[in-house]
Amino acid sequence: MNRSFATLISGTLFALATAWSALAADPKADNWDSVLSQAKGQTVYFNAWGGSQNINDYIAWAGRELESRYGVKVEHVKLDDTANAVATVIAEKTAGKDENGRIDLIWINGENFASMKQKNLLFSPAWADKLPNWKYVDVENKPTITVDFTIPTEGLESPWGGAKMVFFHDTARQKKGPLPNSIADLVSWAEANPGRISYPAPPDFIGSSFLKQALSELITEPEKLLQPVKKDEFATLAKPLFDTLDKLHPNMWRSGRAYPKNYPAMTQLLSDGELDITFAFNPSDASSAIAQNKLPDTVRSFTFSGGTLGNTHFVAIPYNATAKAGALVLANFLLSPEAQARKQDPNVWGDPTILNINKLSDEDKARFEALDLGIATLKPEELGPMLPEPHPSWMVEIEQEWTRRYAAGN
Repeated sequence: MNRSFATLISGTLFALATAWSALAADPKADNWDSVLSQAKGQTVYFNAWGGSQNINDYIAWAGRELESRYGVKVEHVKLDDTANAVATVIAEKTAGKDENGRIDLIWINGENFASMKQKNLLFSPAWADKLPNWKYVDVENKPTITVDFTIPTEGLESPWGGAKMVFFHDTARQKKGPLPNSIADLVSWAEANPGRISYPAPPDFIGSSFLKQALSELITEPEKLLQPVKKDEFATLAKPLFDTLDKLHPNMWRSGRAYPKNYPAMTQLLSDGELDITFAFNPSDASSAIAQNKLPDTVRSFTFSGGTLGNTHFVAIPYNATAKAGALVLANFLLSPEAQARKQDPNVWGDPTILNINKLSDEDKARFEALDLGIATLKPEELGPMLPEPHPSWMVEIEQEWTRRYAAGN
């Protein structure tokens, strides 16, 4: 072999090795052309709650669009509890599986995000604020986009949608007394109308949110909720919550001896006439259910004048994800005006956008202006104040104590 040929071979191998190294390296969201190149041909295993058909359909639509536009496949791994996905990543880390993890993207917020961040289980450095569509995100007016249940997001998760607790009732079945305007009112309403209200058992997200709403209203020192819970203070500070639940449960559906499985189950009970008041973390949820013929068109929304919980939900990438580039492409697509407008349509999902409409082009503004948010959707000025989510550590203690007191067989 002559020297020039050997030099050529050596140079070619070096170039191939360099190219392979670039492909194997973690993607950088601020080099989007490289991200798109790495993502092509990947399959993103998206772990997301699978308990609602319209949400499942929306994710399936996003997957079809991603494959058509970018050559990225999306497999929706349907969860009943996000904590199961977090447990999978923890188990992989414990086993030393720091590459080729089974999960590429997780629908997440709250205590699950806090747990993954604290255990260094999230893809880093910061990537969310480097996505091309981040420029549309309403960071100016929505503080829960950069602070998740008091925990700074620091670009480790990308916002997907907004949320605020609202209540629903069927105007065709008016009961005794006015609609409740607080948790204390709700207890009195249940006493006058026994068996007509319930909530899912924790750790279901909606059920746990009901408990946090009650605690936020009833605690004597609400500022303590924004700090990590102190175990020696918990019993005293949470006593008003559990005293209230002790009064409420005997007057709930099935006398508090059973609970709806989740929010869709509550919706069905409202439709069947077994419940008269339900709630959700989406102001458009009743309108969406009406559009899908899951609720009668006599259902309307209401909220508490003193405020209800509000937050943002996100997507995050595990540190050991196999298809990190594909996950970035999916996260960016979910932030696009097209995907956000479709998501906010009650006929599709009804989940509020986290974009600042004033940042959009005229064409994209028109997407949102054309939306009919539905007859049961409260206007922004009717939603009332937003209560902050407690520090995630509070939910751990609340769920443990709730289980000890009220779980089946206790």
